[in-house]
Amino acid sequence: GAISALTDDGYDRSIPPVITINGANPVTVELGSTYSDAGATAVSSRGTSVTVTTSSNVDTTSVGSYTVTYSATDLNGNTTSATRRVDVEDTTAPKVIVTGNNPATVELGQSYEDAGATATDASGTVTVVTTGTVDTNTVGVYTLTYTSTDASGNAGTETRTVNVTDTVVPVFTSGATFIVDENQTAVGTVTATDLDTITFTISGDVLQITSAGVLSFITAPDYEDSDAGYGGNTVDYTATVTATDASGNTATQVITVM
Repeated sequence: GAISALTDDGYDRSIPPVITINGANPVTVELGSTYSDAGATAVSSRGTSVTVTTSSNVDTTSVGSYTVTYSATDLNGNTTSATRRVDVEDTTAPKVIVTGNNPATVELGQSYEDAGATATDASGTVTVVTTGTVDTNTVGVYTLTYTSTDASGNAGTETRTVNVTDTVVPVFTSGATFIVDENQTAVGTVTATDLDTITFTISGDVLQITSAGVLSFITAPDYEDSDAGYGGNTVDYTATVTATDASGNTATQVITVM
């Protein structure tokens, strides 16, 4: 006759083990991290523990969905299996590292060569895109932004501050001596060079100067008027002219009007 599937104590030999997966299913793990599987347990139809073997293709260095397979075979040769899905995801933005000085300083009128930035990411090689401009012809504070975006769309950013400064004093290009005729107020024009706007001022109460450098007497000199401080046949007056650029750098020149 047929062999009974039942054991002497009434258990069915043909029922496979039951596998219980420990922990979450599916489970999510971050790209580049270490995955430790929570495993599984199995019991036979008789309620006894059965050994579970595990196989897995999980690769935490690559984004994707993977499978961990659990198998259990009881003493009667009945085999069963169960699976866990492991999703490797990348939610971490690249780390951007600014190269060189931050903040950086460049002199007005000079060329600026940016040192750039680098980035690292668990997904592998990533590139850095730089946005922003530096106008070295205009004093000011500028910002450069470095952005790196990985294959999963995570973006990391860092910034560099670039200060365009003017520390160079104006340079006088006009002579220090002016010769004038009697009874006229016009003296001449003081000139200086600088990469920024220059404003002129003068000391004393006899000569005056416009911000643009046009020099004149407040009152036309009378060579015979000794009370006015001219006296004699010539004007011989000394004053100090100051040239100040937009950044506050100053230069002085002692001028003589005669």
